[in-house]
Amino acid sequence: MNKNKYNYIIWDWNGTLFDDVHLCVDIMNNILKKRNLQTLSVEGYKQVFNFPVKDYYQKLGFDFEKESFEKLGIEFINEYNQRRFECNLHDYVVRLLRQLQDNGIKQFILSAREHNKLLEDLRYFGISEFIEDVSGLDNHFAGGKVLLGENLLQKHNIPNTDCVLIGDTIHDAEVAQKLNIDYILIASGHHSIERLNTLDLNVVQSFYEIEKYL
Repeated sequence: MNKNKYNYIIWDWNGTLFDDVHLCVDIMNNILKKRNLQTLSVEGYKQVFNFPVKDYYQKLGFDFEKESFEKLGIEFINEYNQRRFECNLHDYVVRLLRQLQDNGIKQFILSAREHNKLLEDLRYFGISEFIEDVSGLDNHFAGGKVLLGENLLQKHNIPNTDCVLIGDTIHDAEVAQKLNIDYILIASGHHSIERLNTLDLNVVQSFYEIEKYL
Protein backbone atom coordinates (compact mmCIF):
# COMPACT_ATOMS: atom_id res chain seq x y z
CA MET A 1 0.00 0.00 0.00
CA ASN A 2 2.34 2.69 -1.26
CA LYS A 3 -0.16 5.12 -2.73
CA ASN A 4 -3.61 5.79 -1.35
CA LYS A 5 -6.56 6.01 -3.70
CA TYR A 6 -8.60 7.47 -0.83
CA ASN A 7 -7.56 9.53 2.17
CA TYR A 8 -10.84 8.96 4.03
CA ILE A 9 -12.63 5.67 4.73
CA ILE A 10 -16.06 5.35 6.32
CA TRP A 11 -16.64 1.87 7.72
CA ASP A 12 -19.95 0.24 8.50
CA TRP A 13 -19.86 -1.73 11.78
CA ASN A 14 -22.27 -4.69 11.98
CA GLY A 15 -21.30 -7.40 9.53
CA THR A 16 -18.48 -5.31 8.09
CA LEU A 17 -15.92 -4.92 10.86
CA PHE A 18 -17.92 -6.92 13.41
CA ASP A 19 -18.76 -10.55 12.58
CA ASP A 20 -22.21 -10.83 14.17
CA VAL A 21 -24.32 -12.56 11.51
CA HIS A 22 -24.60 -15.91 13.31
CA LEU A 23 -25.60 -14.18 16.53
CA CYS A 24 -28.31 -12.16 14.77
CA VAL A 25 -29.70 -15.32 13.20
CA ASP A 26 -29.69 -17.18 16.52
CA ILE A 27 -31.45 -14.37 18.38
CA MET A 28 -34.04 -13.92 15.65
CA ASN A 29 -34.71 -17.66 15.60
CA ASN A 30 -35.34 -17.56 19.36
CA ILE A 31 -37.91 -14.82 18.80
CA LEU A 32 -39.51 -16.66 15.87
CA LYS A 33 -39.76 -19.94 17.81
CA LYS A 34 -41.63 -18.22 20.66
CA ARG A 35 -44.29 -17.20 18.15
CA ASN A 36 -44.39 -20.47 16.19
CA LEU A 37 -42.96 -18.79 13.10
CA GLN A 38 -40.57 -20.39 10.63
CA THR A 39 -36.92 -20.08 11.59
CA LEU A 40 -34.00 -19.02 9.39
CA SER A 41 -30.80 -20.58 8.18
CA VAL A 42 -27.80 -18.26 7.89
CA GLU A 43 -28.04 -18.31 4.10
CA GLY A 44 -31.78 -17.71 4.25
CA TYR A 45 -31.20 -14.76 6.55
CA LYS A 46 -28.70 -13.23 4.15
CA GLN A 47 -31.32 -13.41 1.41
CA VAL A 48 -34.10 -11.64 3.35
CA PHE A 49 -32.40 -9.24 5.76
CA ASN A 50 -32.81 -5.65 4.63
CA PHE A 51 -33.43 -2.04 5.55
CA PRO A 52 -35.66 -0.62 6.77
CA VAL A 53 -35.54 -3.32 9.43
CA LYS A 54 -39.29 -3.05 9.98
CA ASP A 55 -39.87 -4.42 6.47
CA TYR A 56 -37.53 -7.33 7.21
CA TYR A 57 -39.57 -8.19 10.31
CA GLN A 58 -42.74 -8.20 8.24
CA LYS A 59 -41.16 -10.59 5.73
CA LEU A 60 -40.49 -12.99 8.58
CA GLY A 61 -44.19 -13.10 9.37
CA PHE A 62 -44.51 -10.84 12.41
CA ASP A 63 -47.95 -9.28 12.78
CA PHE A 64 -47.63 -5.72 14.04
CA GLU A 65 -51.33 -5.68 14.91
CA LYS A 66 -50.56 -8.30 17.55
CA GLU A 67 -47.17 -6.97 18.65
CA SER A 68 -45.54 -3.68 17.80
CA PHE A 69 -42.30 -3.47 15.88
CA GLU A 70 -40.88 -1.47 18.77
CA LYS A 71 -41.59 -4.28 21.25
CA LEU A 72 -40.02 -6.89 18.97
CA GLY A 73 -37.04 -4.65 18.30
CA ILE A 74 -36.41 -4.15 22.01
CA GLU A 75 -36.62 -7.90 22.59
CA PHE A 76 -34.01 -8.44 19.89
CA ILE A 77 -31.61 -5.70 20.96
CA ASN A 78 -31.76 -6.64 24.65
CA GLU A 79 -30.55 -10.16 23.89
CA TYR A 80 -28.07 -8.83 21.33
CA ASN A 81 -26.51 -6.45 23.85
CA GLN A 82 -26.24 -9.22 26.41
CA ARG A 83 -24.57 -11.63 23.98
CA ARG A 84 -22.68 -9.42 21.53
CA PHE A 85 -19.26 -10.27 22.91
CA GLU A 86 -19.81 -13.87 21.88
CA CYS A 87 -18.76 -12.47 18.50
CA ASN A 88 -15.48 -11.08 17.32
CA LEU A 89 -14.06 -8.82 14.64
CA HIS A 90 -13.60 -10.29 11.19
CA ASP A 91 -10.19 -11.74 10.42
CA TYR A 92 -7.53 -9.17 9.46
CA VAL A 93 -9.56 -6.17 10.68
CA VAL A 94 -7.12 -4.92 13.31
CA ARG A 95 -4.11 -5.36 11.07
CA LEU A 96 -5.79 -3.52 8.19
CA LEU A 97 -7.05 -0.66 10.38
CA ARG A 98 -3.55 -0.19 11.77
CA GLN A 99 -1.97 -0.35 8.33
CA LEU A 100 -4.38 2.23 6.93
CA GLN A 101 -3.75 4.54 9.87
CA ASP A 102 0.00 4.20 9.37
CA ASN A 103 -0.53 5.26 5.76
CA GLY A 104 -2.20 8.47 6.92
CA ILE A 105 -5.75 7.45 6.00
CA LYS A 106 -8.47 8.90 8.25
CA GLN A 107 -11.03 6.29 9.27
CA PHE A 108 -14.59 6.73 10.54
CA ILE A 109 -17.52 4.51 11.47
CA LEU A 110 -21.08 5.12 10.29
CA SER A 111 -23.51 2.65 11.79
CA ALA A 112 -27.14 1.85 12.50
CA ARG A 113 -25.93 0.69 15.92
CA GLU A 114 -26.95 2.83 18.89
CA HIS A 115 -24.17 5.37 19.39
CA ASN A 116 -23.18 4.73 23.00
CA LYS A 117 -23.24 0.95 22.58
CA LEU A 118 -21.10 1.34 19.48
CA LEU A 119 -18.51 3.27 21.48
CA GLU A 120 -18.53 0.47 24.08
CA ASP A 121 -17.97 -2.10 21.34
CA LEU A 122 -14.98 -0.25 19.91
CA ARG A 123 -13.39 0.11 23.33
CA TYR A 124 -13.96 -3.58 24.11
CA PHE A 125 -12.17 -4.67 20.93
CA GLY A 126 -9.41 -2.12 21.34
CA ILE A 127 -9.82 -0.37 17.99
CA SER A 128 -10.90 3.12 19.10
CA GLU A 129 -7.35 4.36 18.48
CA PHE A 130 -7.72 3.76 14.74
CA ILE A 131 -11.02 5.65 14.37
CA GLU A 132 -11.23 9.43 14.04
CA ASP A 133 -14.95 9.68 14.77
CA VAL A 134 -18.02 7.49 15.21
CA SER A 135 -21.60 8.16 14.08
CA GLY A 136 -24.28 5.88 15.46
CA LEU A 137 -28.01 6.29 15.97
CA ASP A 138 -29.76 7.69 19.03
CA ASN A 139 -32.12 4.69 19.21
CA HIS A 140 -32.11 0.90 18.85
CA PHE A 141 -34.27 0.60 15.74
CA ALA A 142 -31.67 0.78 12.93
CA GLY A 143 -33.07 3.84 11.21
CA GLY A 144 -31.55 5.96 8.47
CA LYS A 145 -27.81 6.52 8.09
CA VAL A 146 -27.86 9.14 5.33
CA LEU A 147 -28.30 12.17 7.58
CA LEU A 148 -25.62 10.85 9.93
CA GLY A 149 -23.32 10.45 6.95
CA GLU A 150 -24.02 13.95 5.69
CA ASN A 151 -23.21 15.37 9.11
CA LEU A 152 -20.02 13.32 9.29
CA LEU A 153 -18.78 14.55 5.91
CA GLN A 154 -19.58 18.14 6.81
CA LYS A 155 -18.11 17.98 10.32
CA HIS A 156 -14.74 16.74 9.09
CA ASN A 157 -14.76 18.59 5.76
CA ILE A 158 -14.34 15.33 3.86
CA PRO A 159 -14.25 15.71 0.05
CA ASN A 160 -16.72 13.41 -1.70
CA THR A 161 -14.13 12.49 -4.31
CA ASP A 162 -11.55 11.40 -1.71
CA CYS A 163 -13.76 9.12 0.39
CA VAL A 164 -15.06 5.56 0.22
CA LEU A 165 -17.72 3.80 2.29
CA ILE A 166 -17.08 0.13 3.04
CA GLY A 167 -20.08 -1.96 4.05
CA ASP A 168 -21.72 -5.36 3.72
CA THR A 169 -25.24 -4.67 2.44
CA ILE A 170 -26.99 -3.17 -0.56
CA HIS A 171 -28.23 -0.49 1.82
CA ASP A 172 -24.64 0.62 2.40
CA ALA A 173 -24.30 1.12 -1.35
CA GLU A 174 -27.53 3.15 -1.35
CA VAL A 175 -26.24 5.32 1.50
CA ALA A 176 -22.96 5.92 -0.33
CA GLN A 177 -24.81 6.86 -3.51
CA LYS A 178 -26.89 9.42 -1.62
CA LEU A 179 -23.71 10.81 -0.06
CA ASN A 180 -22.13 10.90 -3.53
CA ILE A 181 -19.09 8.87 -2.45
CA ASP A 182 -17.55 5.62 -3.68
CA TYR A 183 -18.26 2.30 -1.98
CA ILE A 184 -16.96 -1.23 -1.61
CA LEU A 185 -19.05 -4.13 -0.33
CA ILE A 186 -17.69 -7.11 1.59
CA ALA A 187 -19.54 -10.40 1.07
CA SER A 188 -18.88 -11.74 4.56
CA GLY A 189 -21.68 -9.91 6.36
CA HIS A 190 -25.47 -9.63 6.34
CA HIS A 191 -26.08 -9.91 2.58
CA SER A 192 -25.11 -12.83 0.36
CA ILE A 193 -22.59 -12.40 -2.42
CA GLU A 194 -25.37 -13.23 -4.89
CA ARG A 195 -27.35 -10.21 -3.73
CA LEU A 196 -24.34 -7.93 -3.74
CA ASN A 197 -23.33 -9.06 -7.23
CA THR A 198 -26.66 -7.83 -8.62
CA LEU A 199 -25.21 -4.33 -8.37
CA ASP A 200 -22.55 -2.85 -10.63
CA LEU A 201 -19.90 -2.27 -7.98
CA ASN A 202 -16.78 -3.55 -6.30
CA VAL A 203 -17.54 -6.65 -4.25
CA VAL A 204 -14.84 -8.46 -2.28
CA GLN A 205 -15.06 -11.75 -0.43
CA SER A 206 -13.05 -10.70 2.62
CA PHE A 207 -10.74 -8.11 4.13
CA TYR A 208 -7.75 -9.74 2.46
CA GLU A 209 -8.98 -8.38 -0.89
CA ILE A 210 -9.69 -4.80 0.13
CA GLU A 211 -6.21 -3.32 -0.17
CA LYS A 212 -6.19 -3.35 -3.95
CA TYR A 213 -9.19 -0.99 -3.96
CA LEU A 214 -7.73 1.49 -1.49
